[in-house]
Amino acid sequence: MKIGHKIKELRILNGLTQSELADRSELTKGFISQVERDLTSPSIATLVDILQALGTTLGEFFQEENLEQIVFHKEDYFEKIDTEYNNKIEWIIPNAQKNIMEPVRLTLKAGGSTIPDNPHEGEEFGFVLSGSVTIHIGKQKFQAKRGESFYYIPDKTHFLSSKTGAVILWVSSPPSF
Repeated sequence: MKIGHKIKELRILNGLTQSELADRSELTKGFISQVERDLTSPSIATLVDILQALGTTLGEFFQEENLEQIVFHKEDYFEKIDTEYNNKIEWIIPNAQKNIMEPVRLTLKAGGSTIPDNPHEGEEFGFVLSGSVTIHIGKQKFQAKRGESFYYIPDKTHFLSSKTGAVILWVSSPPSF
């Protein structure tokens, strides 16, 4: 089983360099690099050390993840050009027309985050107008930057954070604030 890409993704989402991960798991940077490129496989004990440094467990690491897409990029958008009215409509979340939402403008200051929200009924959507955000859903993290959107069912504890600051168009149904 190839696990390197997933380890690299977790390392980046945790904001760690290969050197920092190596230090935290008492390994060498070269070994971490080889694991991330699937050139070598760590022993179970070493994998446990790496995952512990990344804030997860073997069970969570190998658990089947929800394959539902959370972040949507420009190539995911569907557009319709109406030549009669000379306009363009862009659906930035596939099948979003079936959802009911209430827009809110949200500004995150550098180093800030939203207040963690408990699981609840409904749906949440955001469009990053400027900057970038990390979307935390349960123990998963997703990155979205300017021009990208995100959508999820808030059935786990969730919040947004930003290291550099961001302006977001926020939609929550039913409203949770």
